[in-house]
Amino acid sequence: MPVIKNSQQCYEILKSVYDKDNIERLESCVLLLLNKANKYMGWVKISTGGMSGTVIDQRVIFQIVLRFNAHGIILSNNHPSGNTSPSEVDKTITRNLKSSSQILDIIFNDHIIYTTDGYYSFADEGMIL
Repeated sequence: MPVIKNSQQCYEILKSVYDKDNIERLESCVLLLLNKANKYMGWVKISTGGMSGTVIDQRVIFQIVLRFNAHGIILSNNHPSGNTSPSEVDKTITRNLKSSSQILDIIFNDHIIYTTDGYYSFADEGMIL
């Protein structure tokens, strides 16, 4: 299990997670699970939607986190358009998950927007405080 130290490592893991045939057609949400030492435990697909969005239900996310006894999480969703800029919905989800994770004493490490040509890390941009 690798220790996750930065967003580039997350991006490399996500390259093997996202469906290569649909990455530029359908938006999906994936959750990376980490233990207390920030070791990567695995991933779970949360949802798959359409061309311009997918449902990211934080109740589903925290049900999975608690079931796997994860200590930390990294949320990711792809943008089929190839645009790495976060939408207002992405920003709202990030704020909500950060707030909810604090109540449950779970570390919300990052939210990564994935595209085949690059990524956006909320943590790298100071958007997760």
